[in-house]
Amino acid sequence: ISICRDLPNVEVVTFSVNGISDLEPLQQCQKLCELYLRKNSIRSLEELFHLKALPRLRVLWLAENPCCGPDPHHYRMTVLRNLPGLQRLDNQAVTEEELSQALVDGMEITAPPARGSVENGWAEDTDSSAAGSMAEPESQVLSFSLDKKNKMQEELGMKTVPRDKYSSFSPRDTDCNCKKRNNVLNAILLLMKELDAEGLEIIQQTVVRRLQALQKKDLQEE
Repeated sequence: ISICRDLPNVEVVTFSVNGISDLEPLQQCQKLCELYLRKNSIRSLEELFHLKALPRLRVLWLAENPCCGPDPHHYRMTVLRNLPGLQRLDNQAVTEEELSQALVDGMEITAPPARGSVENGWAEDTDSSAAGSMAEPESQVLSFSLDKKNKMQEELGMKTVPRDKYSSFSPRDTDCNCKKRNNVLNAILLLMKELDAEGLEIIQQTVVRRLQALQKKDLQEE
């Protein structure tokens, strides 16, 4: 979810069922109002530290994460003590009585969780692919990015990118650009799942126009 560092104006984020364990990138989203993180891999309630600086956060869905633990009362009280501005938590309205009780029963979180190589499973798995050359040979990163791009274009009914043309990046370009490209593609593919037919048609039309413009530019350069 590192793409969120570049989305300071986003208001609603849906990342449910994605194996996410690190919420640090979300602290840049100062206009975030609704955050859906159900069924992820958030192990510690200390991750809430990254959400405490979000002044507009009103809706949070965190249920079915390991951090919820065996005691639902302690979990809810801890969330509300650290995020007293919430109006709904896990699809349940927050009451004034709960906010008062949270000051007594909830645990205050004053620091972010320590990052360990074993604890941060999501970072190990996906940051290595997003960062590209840190964990994979350059050719594999390039192939991964191309496969992602072609998969998205096939889903939109558009032409795929020839491998020989795509592999024309220099090693330095690959190292610098693959991380950003992979992050953007992952975000696009994720958000596309939330769209209906009308929304997908708008995306398709926009992508077609963009591709046509790029192809025209390539022909002019040639």
